Amino acid sequence: MKKEVSVLVGAGSIGQAIIRRVSAGKHVVLADYNEENARRAAKTLEDAGFECSAVGCDLGSKEDILRLVKFAVGKGEVKNLVNAAGVSPSQAPVEEILRVDLYGTSVLLEEFGKVIAEGGSGVIISSQSGHRLPALPQEQNEALATAPVDELLELPFLKEIDDTLKAYQYSKRCNVLRVMYEATRWGCRGATINSISPGIITLHWPTTSCTGRAKRAICA
Repeated sequence: MKKEVSVLVGAGSIGQAIIRRVSAGKHVVLADYNEENARRAAKTLEDAGFECSAVGCDLGSKEDILRLVKFAVGKGEVKNLVNAAGVSPSQAPVEEILRVDLYGTSVLLEEFGKVIAEGGSGVIISSQSGHRLPALPQEQNEALATAPVDELLELPFLKEIDDTLKAYQYSKRCNVLRVMYEATRWGCRGATINSISPGIITLHWPTTSCTGRAKRAICA
């Protein structure tokens, strides 16, 4: 029997808390932009009894995501995907936020949706910020949800964004819409994908509690 695999992208505390809950007896692949961060997280989980691998991965790079998918599949059946990676409005310019948070997450959903095992599941950590945008025109919602991933960054209304907060909000709104769209494809493989949009987060290691309002988009 092939080993079951859980993949975490973004080796921070929120992602680690989630991956602990779903990965008993599975091989955990930890991916982070900074491979050293992934290695430190792997050591922490290994000390708690998990079997782990650590790899570097730029979420905004399709090539890196494809390498991550290939690496994970080489370890066994991919049963879980957790994406907790991203950049905030205070960390990066508009173009980088859109490249990583919007485009990268969309690629991740699509590519892992091609290999997720039956009975598998995915969790995308979005943000409450995505719900703070006013209602978008229907054509924008449809474009964010369904445009081919390689065309997303060329959408005219995204190219007009010149504010980092707005770029972040659009990215997180796109995450939720993209999960809804991809849920059908994941469902065809007998798997589920969810987005979680947390607000204020307080971490009590090794568990996580959300003290702010959290919205959840569940697509089956």
